[in-house]
Amino acid sequence: MSKQERATRTRNALIRSAAELFERHGYVRASLDEISSGANVSRGALHFHFENKAAVADAVEQAAAQTLRETADSVPLGQESAMQHLMDLSHRMVQLLHHDVVVRAGFRLNCDTGPRTPLDLRQQWQTRVQQLVTRAADEHALATGVSPEGLVATIVATTVGLEVLSRANRGWLSPTPLTNFWQLLLPSVASPPTLPTLQPAGTPTHPLPATTHHPHHTPTH
Repeated sequence: MSKQERATRTRNALIRSAAELFERHGYVRASLDEISSGANVSRGALHFHFENKAAVADAVEQAAAQTLRETADSVPLGQESAMQHLMDLSHRMVQLLHHDVVVRAGFRLNCDTGPRTPLDLRQQWQTRVQQLVTRAADEHALATGVSPEGLVATIVATTVGLEVLSRANRGWLSPTPLTNFWQLLLPSVASPPTLPTLQPAGTPTHPLPATTHHPHHTPTH
């Protein structure tokens, strides 16, 4: 293994260790000693990569944002309707939040600790929802009188709300709550010709992209 590869693995291990501690204890209570210990590296190795705890938190947020972008871009729209693509993407995001501690911690840090980086993960998700709802309107897939802006707000509020609720009960990130939401919403917002074609539980898609930026801890020092 080259020196650069070892450095990358050390940095990734630190990001994952920090994410686990930020999720478990919050940003304020997590310490640099705990982060370095969790990654099986020295405190000096941590400071080689990160100046302070804020820099570590920034890296967690950046890693989370990268994974969310890769997930959103991993399945092209293709022949799928925009509404179905939106449902599939919402299921993939919830699945990612359920299984990936770096994404959960990054989302929580970004949304709860105030402006520290130019990232806005909620806004990124809202922009993606807006794009797909606009396309659904262009496809005449929305019922008469449905406000695209109102639909975007409803979808974003619900999906982001599932992340908040999951902090006390991870079951909110199982497929059932999101599927129930779509089952209740679709009859009110989908056009009659479109509604029978939609699958609220999502359609089979490609596996989530590999998250190479935060592997399991590897002792490197």
